[in-house]
Amino acid sequence: MSPLDTEASMVRLESATADAAMARAIADSRLRPLPPQLLEELLTGSSLATVSAGAVIHHEGDTAAHFELVVSGLAKIFVTAPEGKTATVRYCRRGSLIGVVSLFSDDFSMPATVLALTDMKLLQFSPAMVRQATARDSRVAVALIRELSDRVLHFIAEIPGAAFTSVRQRVARHLLDLAGPDGPPGRLALSPHETGNQGAGNRQFAVTTSQRELAEAVGSAREVVVRILRELRESGTVRTERDRIVILEPERLIELSKWNPGC
Repeated sequence: MSPLDTEASMVRLESATADAAMARAIADSRLRPLPPQLLEELLTGSSLATVSAGAVIHHEGDTAAHFELVVSGLAKIFVTAPEGKTATVRYCRRGSLIGVVSLFSDDFSMPATVLALTDMKLLQFSPAMVRQATARDSRVAVALIRELSDRVLHFIAEIPGAAFTSVRQRVARHLLDLAGPDGPPGRLALSPHETGNQGAGNRQFAVTTSQRELAEAVGSAREVVVRILRELRESGTVRTERDRIVILEPERLIELSKWNPGC
């Protein structure tokens, strides 16, 4: 059984397509091209899970097949070294699909841990139903292939960032990842936190994270991250608050996050 069985409130979906929140999540996912009738078929046997912030959704080493859509909230996927050091490899927000690879891998074992950073709603599909729909309808197969392609490209793009970038660049990258959608910096689509007079020039983007969490995410010491945040604050790029970082100049943060092979 999934760890969510003991941590989440499960509600049987009666009319999934009528739920506005779920419809928005589907529209933000790789499932969006599927027609309503096919979606209804795919949703047979699905359930909605309410997950509390701090709950582990999947543990590293879990072997159960799973396929989930984030309806609301934010989760992170991270790996853990033998000595306990962690590194975040992906953030999952509304529209993110989790677990496609578990449906089709031989001898699957979860390579990372999935942790809810905020309260979440997860739509949990029946793995058997998804496999059947994939075998019957090429449109489902294409949607899942595109999702897997997204994940491969995302992880390949992370390799130079993990291997060659400075801690300063990784901090900038992770702040952008927390504030915006999955994908490389430059495709910035943040949710604005308006302050003062309304207008584009007054938009600020808030990230809820502690210095310790940020240090763990980028694989560095807290003291190093504190120094980098101080430099970013002094340059006017961010403003730091208790367990919150406000991005004042996202374009500058994007420039700081870029990996330049010529450097």
